[in-house]
Amino acid sequence: MVLERLQQMASHLTGQVAQHHPFDPLSTEEIAAAVAIVKREYSDLFFNAVSLYEPRKAEMMSWLATPDTLPRPHRIADVVAIGRGSKVYDGLVDLEEDRIVRWELTEGVQPLITMEDLQTVESVMRKDSKVIEQCGIVGIPPQDMHKVYCDPWTIGYDERFGSGARLQQALMYYRPHPDDCQYTYPLDFCPIFNADTQEIIHIDIPKIRRQLNTAPPINYHADAVEKETGFRKDIKPINISQPEGVSFTVDGRTLKWQNWSVHVGFNYREGIVLSDVTFNDKGKVRPVFWRISLAEMVVPYGNPEHPHQRKHAFDLGEYGGGYMTNSLALGCDCKGAIHYMDAAFVNRAGEPQTIKNAICIHEEDAGILFKHTDFRDESCTVTRARKLVVSHVFTAANYEYCVYWIFHQDGTIQLEIKLTGILNTYALNPGESAAPWGTEVYPGVNAHNHQHLFCLRLDPNVDGSDNTVFEVDAMQGDGEVGSEQNPYGNAFYAKKTKLDTMSGAMSDYNGATSRTWEMANTNKINPYSKKPVSYKLVSREVPSLLPKEGSLVWKRAGFARHAVHVTKYSDDQIHPAGRHVPQTSGEPSQGIPAWIAADPQGNLDNTDVVLWHTFGLTHFPSPEDYPVMPAEPMTVLLRPRNFFTQNPALDVPPSFSSTPSQIAAGKTGVKGLVDNISRLAFGGKQEKGGSNDCGCS
Repeated sequence: MVLERLQQMASHLTGQVAQHHPFDPLSTEEIAAAVAIVKREYSDLFFNAVSLYEPRKAEMMSWLATPDTLPRPHRIADVVAIGRGSKVYDGLVDLEEDRIVRWELTEGVQPLITMEDLQTVESVMRKDSKVIEQCGIVGIPPQDMHKVYCDPWTIGYDERFGSGARLQQALMYYRPHPDDCQYTYPLDFCPIFNADTQEIIHIDIPKIRRQLNTAPPINYHADAVEKETGFRKDIKPINISQPEGVSFTVDGRTLKWQNWSVHVGFNYREGIVLSDVTFNDKGKVRPVFWRISLAEMVVPYGNPEHPHQRKHAFDLGEYGGGYMTNSLALGCDCKGAIHYMDAAFVNRAGEPQTIKNAICIHEEDAGILFKHTDFRDESCTVTRARKLVVSHVFTAANYEYCVYWIFHQDGTIQLEIKLTGILNTYALNPGESAAPWGTEVYPGVNAHNHQHLFCLRLDPNVDGSDNTVFEVDAMQGDGEVGSEQNPYGNAFYAKKTKLDTMSGAMSDYNGATSRTWEMANTNKINPYSKKPVSYKLVSREVPSLLPKEGSLVWKRAGFARHAVHVTKYSDDQIHPAGRHVPQTSGEPSQGIPAWIAADPQGNLDNTDVVLWHTFGLTHFPSPEDYPVMPAEPMTVLLRPRNFFTQNPALDVPPSFSSTPSQIAAGKTGVKGLVDNISRLAFGGKQEKGGSNDCGCS
């Protein structure tokens, strides 16, 4: 980080701008330049997105191999713009050649909804006479319209309106006081907003009307809690400090830590993108993944009554995880010695905008890395772990998603997602049951059953780009008890099934067989195990998509039909539900189902492949989730299997170590042993503040 700061200072003093890494997100200056180039040729446009058009994989791999001899890939902007009449334009702008290289009118689609789009709906809704009338019916007088709020969602798809006009549905709420939680006071009707004409075009009204909730407010902010119950008095401070600084370095956006090297990108849709992920194995830099990202998600709700079938948000494809990212604050979202990265986007007018501190990078203690005690003499070695966390948090209306990409010292990569925020709610009459499609979490508040299904895009590069994916199941050995091949009946093994064609590479999770998936390089064999080097996908929170086959969600979210899909690599196949998601009908299904249908027998054996993994949770709400949800975590692991020839973390300095010979010689004093470890590992400096001498977790 010191080097990065010096480079920034040098650039400022010399007036020279350091060259961007080809994977770096567009800067504010580059966004402005791209917009200016477009405006030279086209007018009367609103800008939906201006982001990096990532260099093509073959070109980028060649450049990384010989950057001094090959030309640097051009900086190209990927532009989505909207014209009058909801016309959508997709374009590419070469910033180095100062020209548009592609500009197309894309028929029959709608791009994602931006934060500016969302904010417009509420002001229009409050002035609409039809909305004011409906508010009066449920008990809100016209003079209280300033207390009426809405969460605008994309409409999903509604056959009555199609996809020709850019539409949003407004989920309606009321706040008795500006500080009250609006989700305690949901309203029972749903206006439809036309973004092109800036008007409410329809209101969906339920058959059974529900009046405004009369329950007292229940709030979660500090003033309300202090007034209601007060705060706990028995919590002592925990201070995290690194007096000698952090153990990672950042050069531009290339992050290096504990043998790992990774480029940290960011875009308006996926949020954090990890590229060119490598591990330094005793001096040999070995590629592991070419690109990793959270590519899509869908949140289907389980109430079959109209219009709730439309509630199935694609939070990344319809709103953008990057656009919704929070600006993080030290001591709140992250703790310790922090390195932040900003994020730059475009607004509707084409002006660049910056989210400060969008990405947080920091280290954490991670408990025991490895330990063993010899029961004979109690000689012991214990080594504590630490982890590197690269994170961002985005708010999708009522929900918060905390996304943590975690690197471990043993070669493991972990994705952890924590769900918090507030339940989406609907009105409930006194005495009415919320069951079976929901739960009354507070008087008059119905929280519907729903799922959160995330799609992880993995582009493996395990010792090279030619990889093969295997489905791995723990299976009982053949033969009954007493048979020749299994006389004692205790045999079991790992059954590996190659996923070798596009149509055959659709795999569901099986908890009974502890199913995992291996991304292997069958051209590279571990000299000890005689097995291909690989990385294993370990994921245990993998619910099935509950909406039935043929339903609107099933058709639109084709990526969620299976836990794993494997496809042949293509530069343009990034988004598993398609490039433009809002208002797609699912007929035909876009994204992964379309790619498979186009090449069902496409060979996946020993070639460049992409693994798509859908995981998540099914949420049946309860009162403990209200008025704000305690964070619920879920995790996915990418673990090396037969990749190394020994534990790759053996060289991490131990917290405590004694040998049988030291014990036998009477060298059992803790101080002497710790001093010896400190001398070997830290040059005479002892670790402070991380653990006690025995490395307790």
